[in-house]
Amino acid sequence: AIELNPHQPRMHFDDDSLSELAASIRAVGVLQPLLVRTLRPGVYQLIAGERRLKAAQRAGLTEVPIIARDTTDAGSAEQALIENIHREDLGPLEEAAAYQQLLEDSRLTHDQLATRLGKNRATISNSIRLLALPASVQQLIADRRLSAGHAKVLLSVADRTQQERLAAQVVRDGLSVRATEQAITSSGTSRRKKGGATSVRAASDPALAEVAHIIAEHLSTRVEVSEPTRGNRGKLSVEFADVADLERIARTGTTGRSGRARWFVGACHRTSNYQFWYISAQEGRCYIGSRSE
Repeated sequence: AIELNPHQPRMHFDDDSLSELAASIRAVGVLQPLLVRTLRPGVYQLIAGERRLKAAQRAGLTEVPIIARDTTDAGSAEQALIENIHREDLGPLEEAAAYQQLLEDSRLTHDQLATRLGKNRATISNSIRLLALPASVQQLIADRRLSAGHAKVLLSVADRTQQERLAAQVVRDGLSVRATEQAITSSGTSRRKKGGATSVRAASDPALAEVAHIIAEHLSTRVEVSEPTRGNRGKLSVEFADVADLERIARTGTTGRSGRARWFVGACHRTSNYQFWYISAQEGRCYIGSRSE
């Protein structure tokens, strides 16, 4: 028996395409083996090849060729992602969710994941930012009514209601990406500043500035850092658009002993004087103290 992979990044399978593949398989069989891992004797979990498996089932086959590998959950997810990305089978949101899952499972930085996948770091960071868009906008992307290019432009708009309004306008009027940029500029809703969406206003301490830069890339948002002074704690200010965006940011962290969100602890071991443990929301920003637990 072959079980489906819960880490499969691809969620949408075109029905017509599946029917065509099923007809081909019915005629000549499955030419490329499915990649699986052994869960227990006689039971396998799919790593790559779900489209072929679905088509084989539709064609009435009860057996398919497989290649079994010994791998972990994270390894299985990574291999499924790599196959789908290199075959260009993933939609923009599926790709973004897969990147995010890999970051959480393997505790890699954006740079490390980019190296592992042979991708540009900015490509991965910008892809993950799509998950911050409102659900209605994400649905337009999933339905292929809104391109990833349009979506990335909409991320420059701070207000989620405005993002939804502009997305609807893009679909209704058939705006190009360039026309969408112009519409945002003329409306004055852009939050884009010099330095891009992951800019850092860092303190003079190089170690602290490095951590701030890593966090900015990891969270795909702007951060500002102020160093501790005599009698005052240092602060890391993380920008978010609204509560939903804050929840997205919080999902990238882990929980410390205090029960509060401790963000991107993997970076903090490099500068042991700073462990970010306290969070409160003030005027659309998160303020995180710099004391150690």
